[in-house]
Amino acid sequence: MKRVVITGMGLVTALGHTVEETWEALCQGRSGIGPIRNFDASEYPVRFAGEVRNFDPSRYLEHKEIRRNDPFTHLAAAASRQALAQARLSITEQLAPHIGVCIGSGVGGLLTLHEQFVILHEKGPARVSPFLVPMMMINAAPGMVSLLTGAQGPAWAAVSACATGGNALGEAWETIRRGAAKAMLAGGAEKAVTKLSMAAFANMHALSRRNEDPQGASRPFDAERDGFVMGEGAGMLLLEDLDFALERGAPILAELVGYGSTADAYHITEPAPGGEGLVRAMERALQSAGLRPEQVDYINAHGTATRLNDATETQAIKTCFGDHAYQLAISSTKSMLGHTFGAAGAIEAAISILSIVHGIIPPTINLEHPDPACDLDYVPNQARKASVHVALSNSMGFGGHNTCLLFKWYEP
Repeated sequence: MKRVVITGMGLVTALGHTVEETWEALCQGRSGIGPIRNFDASEYPVRFAGEVRNFDPSRYLEHKEIRRNDPFTHLAAAASRQALAQARLSITEQLAPHIGVCIGSGVGGLLTLHEQFVILHEKGPARVSPFLVPMMMINAAPGMVSLLTGAQGPAWAAVSACATGGNALGEAWETIRRGAAKAMLAGGAEKAVTKLSMAAFANMHALSRRNEDPQGASRPFDAERDGFVMGEGAGMLLLEDLDFALERGAPILAELVGYGSTADAYHITEPAPGGEGLVRAMERALQSAGLRPEQVDYINAHGTATRLNDATETQAIKTCFGDHAYQLAISSTKSMLGHTFGAAGAIEAAISILSIVHGIIPPTINLEHPDPACDLDYVPNQARKASVHVALSNSMGFGGHNTCLLFKWYEP
């Protein structure tokens, strides 16, 4: 099997519109969560989120492309262009058939769908946009990125709720390893802070209701956590066959060495007891990487700040890593970004790689009241300098999906 390395990354988040902006804010322990500005949320039970604000899609797309694509595709395109620029990859006519795209989303063009429902109700069926279907479909993101970049290799969308971004990267890894592509743009994008989604998740009682303290609302592993905070964003990585990357002199950030994906087959929204499915995903990732549990230095946790998730993930880590669980550094960057659903796994994969590159572990902020059920080292409140040779990124999604990615410092 071929070795696969990461040569470029792109991020658009509530903390910044580039990798550099997001990483600097994460290391400072800043929160990107605040009152909702995209619509009037004054009558909603939850009135805050991790929105992407002041984003200008015209830096990446022509006016016609902006009009004919949902904002989640705008974010995917921006992060993809960033990743290609960092990797210094120009997709020529000769290379195009060997470059693929795998971009996922949890809900796709939800904002466009909402807008067109209003038009249907108020103005009738004749006024519904003919662009609704290509704007709302989840595979619009990889389709548009393929069009924009000229990539003609394997192209599809992954969909597994909050595990989507991790699955997209893992399946892109598998595509390169089996020789079906030389490089893959892969990741996730989400722009789901909308009227309907905020109402639905609030009525599920899944969201934090700390309306008077938005920046303190996302509290992973804290005893006083009361739910997750919705977020938006996109994360994109350029994965390359090592030989191809070396041949063209690409900058190598890290190596993706392991991937595990499992299903709980237990409940549509609740994790399996003890995180059994996540345990198997982590074990599979370690096995595929040929690594022992004690070789892992850092885990970027799924860490949603819900009652069940945090305690379950903690138990899963203990089961998988044994005594080494207490030596691991673990953090949830959702404490600062919110939960970006289908983009989360990709954004957190990029953060895991940055921890390897810079030797810094971003913190879990708002961890002020230790929960006895969550008794591991979650890097509370302040970033930590550390030598990170191997980083693991966990994702868990509604539907019982579990995904685990293992990244390693690149060694020739």
